[in-house]
Amino acid sequence: MAGWSRVHEHDVSGSALAVGWLRAIHLLARPVLGVPPDVLTACGVLSALAAIWLTALGGDALWAALAAIVATGVFDGLDGAVALRTGRARPLGAVLDAASDRLTELCFVAVLLVLGAPAAWCAAMAAALLLHEYVRARAQVAGMRGAGAITVSERPTRLVVTAVAVTGAALAPAGTPWTGWPWGTTCAVVGTGLSLIGLAHLGVGVALALGRNGRAGRDSG
Repeated sequence: MAGWSRVHEHDVSGSALAVGWLRAIHLLARPVLGVPPDVLTACGVLSALAAIWLTALGGDALWAALAAIVATGVFDGLDGAVALRTGRARPLGAVLDAASDRLTELCFVAVLLVLGAPAAWCAAMAAALLLHEYVRARAQVAGMRGAGAITVSERPTRLVVTAVAVTGAALAPAGTPWTGWPWGTTCAVVGTGLSLIGLAHLGVGVALALGRNGRAGRDSG
């Protein structure tokens, strides 16, 4: 989905997190309506890259990394909200927004890698979340309207998983309770699991949506 702020609340009514996120973003968009959406998109990418660097510094810089992760999510929402509210939404902007979303999510995975997650788990998480968005995009090209399904592994969840990893590393550097795993490992495992569940959920939604479209086409033919 190219930017959560481009989605209407009725499309995500089953997810309290998504609805709350959309409402907050549109409220925050009011003071920055004069800023070009592409500038906000670029700021989101820069803040995600900064999060990797700050995480690598460790120590108190982890709190700055957390702020950068949150800022990434805010900028991502603001660009779409500003574009919609000012009538500056355009196809190229949507493409840039989607590309920046994927780039920043790879930055989130890189943060987990820096926090000690094995490369294999990071690769699995990255592959699952990219496939999730690829399936949705291809289904929309094929005629699916809307998101197909709002899953447990949408962009807000990916941001939260990364934020939890950074916060945990700042508060408990020894690792997660009971397991002793690095926070990056724990959150990469959780993130991969959620991504796979979300992918399965989305697959069902896509199949149902395109099946309905196919039946409608035959009925009208």
